[in-house]
Amino acid sequence: MLVLLAFIIAFHITSAALLFVATIDNAWWVGDEFFADVWRICTNNTNCTVINDSFQEYSTLQAVQATMILSTILCCIAFFIFVLQLFRLKQGERFVLTSIIQLMSCLCVMIAASIYTDRREDIHDKNAKFYPVTREGSYGYSYILAWVAFACTFISGMMYLILRKRK
Repeated sequence: MLVLLAFIIAFHITSAALLFVATIDNAWWVGDEFFADVWRICTNNTNCTVINDSFQEYSTLQAVQATMILSTILCCIAFFIFVLQLFRLKQGERFVLTSIIQLMSCLCVMIAASIYTDRREDIHDKNAKFYPVTREGSYGYSYILAWVAFACTFISGMMYLILRKRK
């Protein structure tokens, strides 16, 4: 049981780390001469523009920002509740509350990545002065990590739902 518990804790911490990196790092859309995310656009390491309300489709980027932040917060709260439930639940009970919060985190990261996937072209096309060289880019590792974090949080949420506290 201790090995299973250690695996679940490590998996949850990995999920949280993936969410932190995907939310913070500047690599959702990358190319040879630039990198961009939901926070800023950099044409090189010294020339960065912070995304603000002067952008068209700014509300779309705010939705991605908000749901990624919410997903990260919910994942951390789920871990904290799991640790509390580990010592407070009676033997044989399930970690339902932890599972629900982790699955909400999963839903949030899915919404953020889906919004960015759907609206990326509109964001870049309508802001040509901010994105002068971004037409020939590709999804970066932060975007990919967001989808990997979605899978990890989903699996983690399901593990908590199935897991019973044993001796």
